[in-house]
Amino acid sequence: MRSWFQRFMSGRYGFDQLGGFLCIVSFILVIIGAWVSPVLYWLGLVLLIYCYFRVLSRNRSKRYSENLKYLSVQNKVVDWASRYILRFKQRKQYRYFRCPQCGQQLRVPRGRGKISITCPKCHNQFIKKS
Repeated sequence: MRSWFQRFMSGRYGFDQLGGFLCIVSFILVIIGAWVSPVLYWLGLVLLIYCYFRVLSRNRSKRYSENLKYLSVQNKVVDWASRYILRFKQRKQYRYFRCPQCGQQLRVPRGRGKISITCPKCHNQFIKKS
């Protein structure tokens, strides 16, 4: 039985990060759809079928490029979330401003009154209350 499965899976793409994400989302949609809406239920089943299609696919280059696109989007979302989590943790010590000229985000310490802020990118100076 084990050798049959190994022969069956040889040359196929297999499981990756996008496949794991699709499986988790599909199971969540199926569970929520069972109570709330049949549309969510069927959407979850379609995602699950697509997940298995990706796992059993022999077009490895296409699945690999799909996974790379997913990982780039995931990294952007994780970077954005970690940046805002850090900003939230530092909200008592620092204030954040954007340079009016170039849009660069700047961090200044709180409680210093009105201060002159110089943008390190474009060297524009502006005054803000910290």
